[in-house]
Order: sequence, then structure tokens, then C-alpha cells
Amino acid sequence: MIYPLIIIAIVFIIILFNNLNNKIKRLERELYELHKKINDTPIKKEQPIIQTIVPTLEIKEEQKISIHPEIHENDVPRKEQKDWISPVFEFLKQNALTIIGIFTLVLGIGYFVKYAIDKNWIGETPRVGIGFLAGGIIIAVGHVLRKNYSVFASIITGGGIAVLYFTITIAFREYQLFSQNISFSITCLITLLSISLSYYYKSEILIIFSLFGGFLAPLMISTGESNYLFLFTYLTVLNIGMLAVVFLKNWKSVGWISFIFTGIYLSSWTIEKTEILSVYFYIITYIIFYLFALQNYFKKNILVSSDILMLVLINFTSIIGLVYIFDELQYGPVIIFPIVFALVNLGLLYREYSRKNFGINYSVFAGITVSLFTVAIALQFKTHLITSVWAIEATLLLFIWKKTNLDIFKICFYILFPLVIIAQIITWTEYIDAINLAIVFNPVFLTSSVTVITTFVNLILLRKLSENAESENTNFFENVFTIVSYAVIYGALLFEIMYHISEKPWIMIFSVAMLYSLYFIFIILLFRRKLEINKILETALLYVFFSLIIFDTLISGSGIISNYLLKKIQFSFYGLYILYWIPFIYILLNILPKSEFFKIKLSYWFVSIAFVTAVSCELYDLYLLMNAEKISDIAGIGKHFSVLYLPIIWAILASLFIYKGLKSDVSEYNKVGFALIAVMILKLYAYDVWKMDNVSRIIAFIILGIILLLSSFLFQRVKKLIKNMVKNKEENPESQNA
Repeated sequence: MIYPLIIIAIVFIIILFNNLNNKIKRLERELYELHKKINDTPIKKEQPIIQTIVPTLEIKEEQKISIHPEIHENDVPRKEQKDWISPVFEFLKQNALTIIGIFTLVLGIGYFVKYAIDKNWIGETPRVGIGFLAGGIIIAVGHVLRKNYSVFASIITGGGIAVLYFTITIAFREYQLFSQNISFSITCLITLLSISLSYYYKSEILIIFSLFGGFLAPLMISTGESNYLFLFTYLTVLNIGMLAVVFLKNWKSVGWISFIFTGIYLSSWTIEKTEILSVYFYIITYIIFYLFALQNYFKKNILVSSDILMLVLINFTSIIGLVYIFDELQYGPVIIFPIVFALVNLGLLYREYSRKNFGINYSVFAGITVSLFTVAIALQFKTHLITSVWAIEATLLLFIWKKTNLDIFKICFYILFPLVIIAQIITWTEYIDAINLAIVFNPVFLTSSVTVITTFVNLILLRKLSENAESENTNFFENVFTIVSYAVIYGALLFEIMYHISEKPWIMIFSVAMLYSLYFIFIILLFRRKLEINKILETALLYVFFSLIIFDTLISGSGIISNYLLKKIQFSFYGLYILYWIPFIYILLNILPKSEFFKIKLSYWFVSIAFVTAVSCELYDLYLLMNAEKISDIAGIGKHFSVLYLPIIWAILASLFIYKGLKSDVSEYNKVGFALIAVMILKLYAYDVWKMDNVSRIIAFIILGIILLLSSFLFQRVKKLIKNMVKNKEENPESQNA
């Protein structure tokens, strides 16, 4: 039943194709006749105009080139095409039907063969023969069409090669018609055939098909046994062939595909079976892809963006693999590889220096050389491999982005930097189980130091780049990056301190962490101009600082007094705790007046609450120190202070706020002062008065009354003074003008 249907379908397709082909031929004839008529039409006036314009343009172009003969080609900034993905989509749009068609045809042949197998129409050997025959026919069709339809023919030929690969795979895995060696030899021949056709047809698309087949061939005929020597000998030969094609045809995509596949195979080998043999293949791979990256440099003395990115990746991926192998096998010294790679790049750097060529090439080689020497130093101090290498590599990418202004390095940096943060967080977790780490000179903190230094360099580089920021999105990401960077720097020293005092009482750990946090923010605010901290971040840091002041004074002071009375900590620690007043007072007097913090009225209240809390808590702590002798005394003495002395302190502070508000003409301070008086009076009449003895009650009311009267008198005097100043100004406008 199936045969008549197949015959009818084939006849129908032939008739349909013949009909469409006749229509296309007719359209081609009409276009040819129209084109001929247009060319035969005489053009009189336009031709002289074209002849006069073209020479003029040529002269101008020559003049433009000869204006600055001293500028080298690689010194000219090369802006990478912004919409780099458009050609890919354009290719897919133009050839989508062809790709889908050849894929469908391959599947159709496969299903037909499977159907024939299920029906036992053909044996195992003929099945393989059908596959080879179908692949050969498809390749032949592509060969016929190559002159007039080059892209279409390349895709067709690639489909034929895919059929051949699948056929040999099935013949080996399913039917065992060939041994592994014979199967591998056939796949090599197919790869060699496809590469030869690619070179002959001058088709980059076809060689991409060939490379995919060549790199997947070992998987197709794998038996599950790991023969890495044989595998990487084959891959090395394949990569050398790739390198030859790249130098002949300059097909960059070929090299990148080879690099990705080779990297996957090498990393799999390194993780699965770490052995010294893999070191030799890492070095060979490094040489091959370094030559690939320097192709344009040797030919034209230029480095395009893809070349620079390859230089960065091949250096750092090779170092990670080689150092990992040496660490696992306990060989040394591990720094030999980054030093050797650095010397290779130093030679290229010297070449640029000797030629007095200080353009992009010089900057790239200098950045890579310095980065590799930095990696060597970091590894010598036994820092963690992945974290240190990624941190230095991210900084190198940012440096190259700054020098070349190519967006590809910006994208790579934004991809790699989050990985650096994740790796650093994983590194910090080692503090949890670590025992007897040395102070500062331990692997965790040294790794953190590398991350901190590179992150600080990133901030400097990004600060210069942000001057040319073009969009709000760019500013947003850079602001996020700045915050994350300072968080990394903050955490590096904090976790080291916490580890070394982890056995101390909890209040001591808490107080040290708070004091460190306050001074960290203070240093950033102190150097905010040099660090170019923007106004939004500056305001946010001030809010965090005052929040920490409130939180710290409410908890730390009383906790320290309690632990001191329990003989758990020394009294000298209280002196360390109150050092927070130095940055607090400095910020109040010198930083706040010059900032935009008070653009939000809520800020006046925030600062005032922090100041009132700090003063009240410190006087409370001092009162406890002077009167408490044992831990049981704290409750009674604390209650006495809050009932008798706290209202007096608040009344004095309220008066100061009111005075400050009148003097500076800031109404928010007046509101804070009156609000504090209201809270104090409410507390006094609602709670305190019922807890006092008669003598204390009398003293409190007298002192409070005197303070309120003095505050009122002060308020009236200042009010009168301001009124007189306004009156004098209105009566003597001439003196004001003078």
C-alpha cells in the first residue's frame, strides 16, 4: 500500500517543481529584457556629473589619509558594531527555510530507513549503504548548485556530511559492522573530506559543519573507555588543521568553535582523571590558540576585539587548568605557568615598546602581562585559585574596555564580576570550619585581599569610564557595581576580624563589628570627593551611619557594662567602644553642612534622634559605671536614672534644638525640640512622677521648671533679636546696598 503513495507523492512533487521552475525562468527572461532596455538608454547629462564627483571624492579620501601619516593603524580606536547579533539573525532569516528543509530531509531519510528496518526489507549492511548513498547524493546536489547558490549549496552539503556522520555512528553502535579503530578512521576521512570541500568551495558555513562533526566524532564512536592520549592527539591534529585554515582564509568562527570544544574536552579530562599527561596538551593548546589570536597581529599589526578576548581567555583558562593539576598532584612550583605566560606577553610588549607604538596593542599586552605577574604573586601566597584568577581577569577585561571602548569587554566584565563575588562568598565560608588560621597571612584573607585590590582598581577604572556614560541603564548598573564593590571590601576585613575574636563574648564581637562598620562608612565619606561618591550614595551612607549609631548605642553600652561587672571583659574595652564619637562628631560638624542630606526634611529628625539616643545612652552607661558594683544593681540604678535624670537630659537637649533652630532659621530643629519636650513631659506625668520619692519629685519639678523657663526666656530673646534685625533692614535699605 505504501509504494503507490510514495510514487504518487514523488510524481506530484516533480510536477509542482517543474511548474514553479518554468515560472521562475519566465520571470528571469523578463528581468533580463528589462535590464537590457535600461542599459541601452543613452545617458548624457548624468555621466559627466558622476565623472566629476568620483575623482573629487577620491582626492578628499587621499587627503584624509595623508593628514596624519604618523598615526599607526592599530592606534585608531575601533568601535565594534553595536548590533553584532543582527548578521546572525539576518542569515537565519534568509536561510531559515533551507536549514529547516535539510534538517527535515535528514530526519525523513532516517525515518524511512527505520521503517524499512522495522519491516525487514533490508539487512544491516544495506542499511548502512543506504545512509552513505543518501549522504553522497546530497553532497553531489550541493556540488552542482554551488556556482549559482553558494550559501544554499553549503547548507545542503553540510546536511549530506551530517548524514555520513550519523551513518557511521549507527553502523558502529547499533550493528557493530566496524571496529572502533575503523569507525574512527572513517570519521576522520569524513572530516578531512568536509574540510577539503570547505576550502575548495571557499565556504565558512561548510567548515563549521565539518568542525562540529570532527569534534563530535569521538563521542559518536566512544565505548565509554577513556583513552585521552588518543583523543587529544586527534584533537591536536584537528586544531592544527583549523589553525592552517584560519591563516589561509581568516575564518574567525572556526577558531572559536575549536576553542570551545577543546576547552570542554580538556576540563572534562582534568576533572575526571587528573594526570601529568594533560599538562602537555594544555601547553600545546595554549600555543595553537595563541597563534590563532595573533593572526591579525602578525599580518596587519592590529588586534581586533575577538583577538583580544581570545588572548585573555586562553591565558587565564590555561592557568586555571595547569595550576589545578599541579595542586592536585602536589607538584611545584605552581607559579611557573603564570610567569612563563607573562614572559611570552612581555616579549610582545617589548616589541611594541621598541617600535614606539603605544596604542591598543601596547595596552593589551601590558594589561595581560601585569595581570599574569599578579596571579603569580597571589598563587605564591597560596590564595584560592578560581577566586584570585577570576578577580584579576575581571579587572583586565575592564582595563581593556577602558582602552578600546569595545562593548564586548564590558559585557564580559559584567558576566564575570558576579562570578567573582560568588567565588569570594564561597571562599569566606571557609572561616566557619577553619582552625588556627594565622592573622592576615592565611589563604582566605589573602584571597580576599586580591579581590579587594582588584575591586578597588575596578572602581577607579569605572569612575573614568562613567564620564562617558550614555544611558540611565548604564548609570544604574554602575551604581549597583559600586555598592557591591564597597560591600566586598567591607566584608573582606570584617570576616577576618570576626574569625579571630570569635571566642570572645558576644557583646565584644557585636561592638567591634559595629565600630568597624561605622569607621568604614566614615572613611568612605571622608574621601567621598576623591572616590567620586555620587550624592545619592552619599545620602544613603549617612542614613546607614546614623542608623548604626542608634542601634549600637542602644545595645553595646549597657551590654559592655553588664559583662564588665560579670568580669568577662576588661574596663579598657569600654574606651574602645566610645571611639565611635570621633567619626560621629566629625560628620555632624564637617560633612553634614556640605552634603545634600538635609534636602529631605526627615533627615533633621533622623540626625536628632541619633544624637539624643547617643547622649542619653552614654550618660546612662556612665551613671551605671559610677554607681553599680554588681550585676544585680543595674536594674534599680537604671530605673532611678530613667525616672530622675533622663527627663532633665531631654529638656536640656530640647532647649539646644530650639536654640539651633532659631539661630539657623531651620524650623525642623524647633519641631524636634518641642517634640522632645512633649515626650519628656508626657513621660514625666504619666510614669516618672509615680515612681519618685517626695524629695526626688520636688527636685525634678524644680529643675524641670527652671529649664523650661530658661528655654522660654531664651526663645523670647532670640525672637526679639530676629525681629529687630528685620526692622533695621527695612528702615535702612541704603546701608544694606552699601
